[in-house]
Amino acid sequence: MTALPGETPGTVGTDTPQDTVSPPEAGAEGPEHAEAPDASDAPGAPDASDAPDPSDAPDAPDASEGGESSGTAADAEDDDASGDAEAEAGADAAPAEAAPAAELSEAQAELAAQRELRERIEKRKAEKTGPIAAGTGLSGTAAELLAAVRAVESGEKAGTAFFDRPAEAPAARRPAPAAAQPPRTSAPDAVRTARTVTPEALDAVRAVLTEGGAPEALARAAVGALGEQAAELLRTDPWRLLALPGVRPEQADGFARALLGAGCGPDDGRRTAALVGWVLERAALQGHTALDADVVRTALAERAVGDPDAAVRDAVEEGVALVFQEGDEPSADDAGAADGETDEAGDADVVREPVQVLLGLDRYALAEESLADGLARLVNACEKAADWAEAAASAPSPSAAELIRTTAAAGLVAHSGGEAARAEPAALITAARGLGLRALGATHSEDGRRRLAAATGDPDTAVTLSGLLSGAQGPGRDEDGALALDLLVVLDAPQLDVEGAAVLVEALADGARLVLSGDPGVLGSAGAGRVFADVLASHACPQVVSRTPDPGPIGELVSGIGIGELNQVDAPGKEVVIVPVRDAGEAVHRTVQLVADSVPRAFSIPSGETQVITVGHGGAAGTRALNEALKQRLNPGPGRFGGFDPGDRVVHVPAPGRAVPGVVLSADAEGLRLDCGGVPVVVPQERVESSVRHGWALSAHQAAGMRWPAAVVVLPGDAAQGLSRPWVYTAFGRGERHLSVVHGVDQALPRAVAQVPAQERTTRLRPLLEALPTPDAAS
Repeated sequence: MTALPGETPGTVGTDTPQDTVSPPEAGAEGPEHAEAPDASDAPGAPDASDAPDPSDAPDAPDASEGGESSGTAADAEDDDASGDAEAEAGADAAPAEAAPAAELSEAQAELAAQRELRERIEKRKAEKTGPIAAGTGLSGTAAELLAAVRAVESGEKAGTAFFDRPAEAPAARRPAPAAAQPPRTSAPDAVRTARTVTPEALDAVRAVLTEGGAPEALARAAVGALGEQAAELLRTDPWRLLALPGVRPEQADGFARALLGAGCGPDDGRRTAALVGWVLERAALQGHTALDADVVRTALAERAVGDPDAAVRDAVEEGVALVFQEGDEPSADDAGAADGETDEAGDADVVREPVQVLLGLDRYALAEESLADGLARLVNACEKAADWAEAAASAPSPSAAELIRTTAAAGLVAHSGGEAARAEPAALITAARGLGLRALGATHSEDGRRRLAAATGDPDTAVTLSGLLSGAQGPGRDEDGALALDLLVVLDAPQLDVEGAAVLVEALADGARLVLSGDPGVLGSAGAGRVFADVLASHACPQVVSRTPDPGPIGELVSGIGIGELNQVDAPGKEVVIVPVRDAGEAVHRTVQLVADSVPRAFSIPSGETQVITVGHGGAAGTRALNEALKQRLNPGPGRFGGFDPGDRVVHVPAPGRAVPGVVLSADAEGLRLDCGGVPVVVPQERVESSVRHGWALSAHQAAGMRWPAAVVVLPGDAAQGLSRPWVYTAFGRGERHLSVVHGVDQALPRAVAQVPAQERTTRLRPLLEALPTPDAAS
């Protein structure tokens, strides 16, 4: 079973995975992950019987946690493999062969792990003064980018070694006129070069897989996740198969029995260690960077592990997971107070919050530590005496003036507001460049970049975040390897995951200013973490809340949703239209009618500028069914290019968390040629099936950070369980001029807006930020 590009494994045909590892929070919204590319749909891949299923979820305490029921059993056959994101994560989680566990108490194990973590962090901090073996805590593109930067910084390689053409000399650090930007450089070769897989390694893995009864089609994924020694590793520790995309514990158990015989049992140390890593990886797909130890133990018990406590202890000793304690250890005085004792002054009983023990993966722990340190560095290293009073006085709005004044006096600023509030970061960028500073805005999508460039009036002021980090866009690096910027404004900040944010912050030089700007009400990042929400909650920096409301009936509707109210708005120009439907079939019919006829006729908006957004990928009115119906009406064809024809609207998923809309141009021996917002893209033939799909209809997660002239939001009756306030807020806010709601969920819509808030993600960034010395932080 293979997930569609843009889906997360375990979605069961929905926009929100149900097979989750989440703290039991009734009614919480589902995971906000939607952009993981797929593994190949090869013959012999795991079948539908092994699909992530709401009922097969030891790590899903409550199916109502944002899980959606719009997928059918047939749809589940397409939703098991997780793709590149889970493959990378699984590689980190795969344990070495477990040794017999030492007889340690849980407290001793936790303390030992704490000491190990502190030593690791101190060593990392000390190494910052010398060459760094980058990428140890990160993975994928982020690790490759960081490794390239560190190689140049350490002198190991020349900067030109990573570029297609020699980079010109960077501009002077200060001052730099706004117009004099250093030339842009192309993306590093490391980003474009896939890991080479030798035929010998593939043959060896195929032999082991065949011996264990697993499909040979998993061979390439095994080598990608476990390296050239994959065959040997799988033979000695068959449960490392869990590191492969889409593999379930039941499949790994069968594989182990075939290789090891009946001697292996449910409490085999190799099995329990692999299961701990698998549980934490599943949690990361739900946005958690750590999990409560009790949740992990419960998940292990439901996987037939006889002694979950020992299994967790062994996993910590083996380095599969790190252990953290949140809160203060109770003291003797606290114990006495808890027994009802009081001090001499007669104070009331002292009640402290219980200590929470968390388990997490090394990659996310290091990313959160690095990000917290980097943010504290920006807060404390910035020159606070800048005089931007004149620039603030000429700002276009009071909120923009406040943002300019705040940024002048702080190295890190959090700015929140709706769509109209994006004009305020644009005014800040313009003001900073007018002062001779190198200021730039980075957005989540190409569409966001175009809108920011239009707001500033200068295309050179806006880049995408991925383009900035890869070097394909923006000013490039200075002589120290840092981004040649004095001020960076990151729009769509809720889409930042912890690993991407760590790479970004580490790339900023001392003294640079960073503004995180976004709408707290939208769906969060596709990757693990809740960076923007944690920065806001920690009060680690000054915060500016926009007072600029979103205009018009759509703005009024969305603003009400943000506070939990689904109001009826006055729309004299039919800016908002509700189209009631009885069933999913009627929902598809009315959606096609709206896109092809009604909206173009009433608003002169072409079909190509109307975006359909629905709750799930599966079901009778999911993205698959809608895309099929819309293609037949708008661009019929035989699909001779791997299911696609020239003119098809598609969504390309180049990396987990990124959904890039585009249009098919043609295909040749090199692959499928797309036009993605004016940027030509060639998708290799072997990646088309896993990373490109039709895009007339998207999920709300895929649509986050983008807007269209018109949006049609489809809510079929079987989508009720997938609705939440952030989902509705995000989906309804994607239309600029017109919003049509194909409504078939009756009272489930106002109930979701009023009663189903965002799912809480378990992260460590907030307490890390609160614990760091930031004397200039706002309270």
